[in-house]
Amino acid sequence: MKAGPITLLAALLLAGCATTAPPPDERHPRDPWEPYNRNMFQFNNAVDRALIRPLAVGYGKVTPAPARRGIRNFFSNIRAPVVMANLMLQGRPGDAGTQFKRFFINSTVGLAGLLDLASDADLEEFDEDFGQTMAIWGWDDSRFFILPLLGPSTVRDGLGRVPDGYADVAWRWTLEETTYGLIGLNVIQVRHALLPLDEDIRSAYDPYTFMRDGWLQRRGNAISNGQGSLPDYDSFIDDEWAE
Repeated sequence: MKAGPITLLAALLLAGCATTAPPPDERHPRDPWEPYNRNMFQFNNAVDRALIRPLAVGYGKVTPAPARRGIRNFFSNIRAPVVMANLMLQGRPGDAGTQFKRFFINSTVGLAGLLDLASDADLEEFDEDFGQTMAIWGWDDSRFFILPLLGPSTVRDGLGRVPDGYADVAWRWTLEETTYGLIGLNVIQVRHALLPLDEDIRSAYDPYTFMRDGWLQRRGNAISNGQGSLPDYDSFIDDEWAE
């Protein structure tokens, strides 16, 4: 099962102003910290408008589609050690072996992952992290929490970034051997992939609610390995609410 982009980093960076948070007894059961989250949502959105989105737009204009595809493949491939570790922790050694085959093929004959030859060979791709692993172990319905600059998350998923960081040996080795500018390139290429969603999210009656509910549903779908339902984005668009 192939999940969405990395923790959907830029999902919260796509919207405009959010409405006022409801009183505590009317809040989403997984969003008791909504006032904080709305403020952080607006802060991250301001950073996006001032810096990240313009860079993403420029990246799309100056980088040919084949090069963008290669960059996307590279960043997907380099996460393979994290994915393999979490597949093992989830009791899925067969899937971990498949992910290892993908990593080996793409890292060698695939020119360090720029070419996704493993998909051409019909090897399934997975996208697992320690937040998903802890959910499978029993930590369900963790509280929604927006991280500064990093975007939507939960308490569980935020804590899961720590062991994932230790397991990400290929990423650390790449940074040591090349440049930390790769971090910025990764952020920009993820944001560029989300540009088509900008107008829909800005048109939502409440962009914050649109982002939160969509992210929670997509995250639940990833944890259940595709067995959950994906969000109905059209139901959030303000044409319906304006009537």
